[in-house]
Amino acid sequence: MNDFLYYLIGLIKWNFLRAIGGNILAARAQGVTIGKDCRIYTRHFGGEPWLISIGDHVDISTNVEFMTHDGTGWLISDQRGRRHHYAPITIGNNVYIGANTCILPGVKIGSNVIIGAGSLVNQSIPDNCVVMGSPVKYRLSFEDFKQYALVHHSSDADMVGKTRRERIDSIVDHRPQASIKIPHA
Repeated sequence: MNDFLYYLIGLIKWNFLRAIGGNILAARAQGVTIGKDCRIYTRHFGGEPWLISIGDHVDISTNVEFMTHDGTGWLISDQRGRRHHYAPITIGNNVYIGANTCILPGVKIGSNVIIGAGSLVNQSIPDNCVVMGSPVKYRLSFEDFKQYALVHHSSDADMVGKTRRERIDSIVDHRPQASIKIPHA
């Protein structure tokens, strides 16, 4: 019962802070270090949020899970007691993390990185790359993706209309989605 009460109080606190100041305020109140110009759409910072450091201009999508501990230690003990493994997670600058991604303990994510939705990040990721999959694999360089996006993605200047919906509807691509040629790693 105590675990449920602790969870419920945490959820109420998160929702209150989120209501008055957004997800970034709520995450910082939990102990997450967050840089400037970030967008945070998840609330899943695990049991040790103070071990998570997020750089500048980082976008973290919905349901991204941060795991700063390995729970398998619960199964292992001897005369010295149960075993524990905790490790920080560090995210560089200019990073996008897709929805439903899970980031495991000790991972360091470099700068200029894109992580595809639904990925399992079980290893550190160097600067300037696009990764995806479960587990993640290198797909292409950040520069190659940037060149593709500059040609195939609409810009702010392309958007017309007064409301957000009008602006988005003005650039919606109704053609079948073009695929990026992804080299096999």
